Amino acid sequence: MAINCYVTFPTTFYAIRAESLLKKKEVAFKMVPVPRAISSSCGTALRCACPDLKMLKNYLAENNTEMESFYQLEEEGLKIPMVKELKPDELQ
Repeated sequence: MAINCYVTFPTTFYAIRAESLLKKKEVAFKMVPVPRAISSSCGTALRCACPDLKMLKNYLAENNTEMESFYQLEEEGLKIPMVKELKPDELQ
């Protein structure tokens, strides 16, 4: 079972901005479609290791990148993952 954290954005503009900014940092992340367990609407999310989430959030906020929500997903193959929405003060 893999546990990943996800960041969603209010618009595609901010998702692209986040990707551009994070490519300059040495941190592992991947831009992915928003998992269906989070939202049935289309969109792009940032997937990262949960221990990196707070640092990524702070870096993006310092660089004027709006973020919508934060999630932790326990994923196992094709099974529906367990989803936990994280509040900003809950970030590690």
